[in-house]
Amino acid sequence: MLQTTMTVVKQTEIARHVYELVLQGENVATMQPGQFLMVRPVRTELLLRRPISICSYDKAAGTCTLLYRVEGAGTKDFSKLQSNDSVDCLGPLGTGFDVSEAQTAGVKSALLIGGGIGVPPMYQLGKELAAQGIEVTFVNGFQSHTDIFYEKEMAAYGSVHIATVDGSYGTQGFVTDITRKLPEPDRVYSCGPRPMLQAVKSSYAGSKTYLSLEERMACGIGACYACVCPKKDTDSWLKVCEDGPVFRADEVEL
Repeated sequence: MLQTTMTVVKQTEIARHVYELVLQGENVATMQPGQFLMVRPVRTELLLRRPISICSYDKAAGTCTLLYRVEGAGTKDFSKLQSNDSVDCLGPLGTGFDVSEAQTAGVKSALLIGGGIGVPPMYQLGKELAAQGIEVTFVNGFQSHTDIFYEKEMAAYGSVHIATVDGSYGTQGFVTDITRKLPEPDRVYSCGPRPMLQAVKSSYAGSKTYLSLEERMACGIGACYACVCPKKDTDSWLKVCEDGPVFRADEVEL
């Protein structure tokens, strides 16, 4: 675990209440797709760090990009950060996506499914899979056209399909309204709200499907047991922050 002070490079609002925060720090060197940072708010009365998934990183430049949606006091505090501000971070944390597994298994095609603020970790994953010559398909779900982000960025590494609940852009409905019409992939990776992950899990073989779970976290290091999920066919529990957030679909109960 690495606690470090990172420096804000820039911050931009890229969709409705969604911000792109670029940070620089020595901890970027060990980042992997699907991991996250525990970020401390600037306001001292906000005691708990907030978990934010890592959208992308540039290890040569020592920078990483976080995408987050303003939903409460903590993320509202983050939205006020400006260039050259300092940010207290823990991480990278968690067990992310194992890109080498796809290469070892000879995977030819991968389907990456993101919902809302679960879309960001799909970007770096898709980038690294594409670098291995794997055909990448992104399917992203949003509430409306004003919520959409990173469509063009993802298009650099694969085909991109968008679903909006209100039908204002792309396919009206949910990500499953798109995925059911696509060819069967060799691997499926997904991050988003639990109902979406349940739908993905029921649609594809668990042994080839990897899910990144979204849970409220307090410590981010496995000490407080605030973010557990049941391990399939056992009476034991898995810690999302430490054992995950990425699990093979046949390992967990949702």
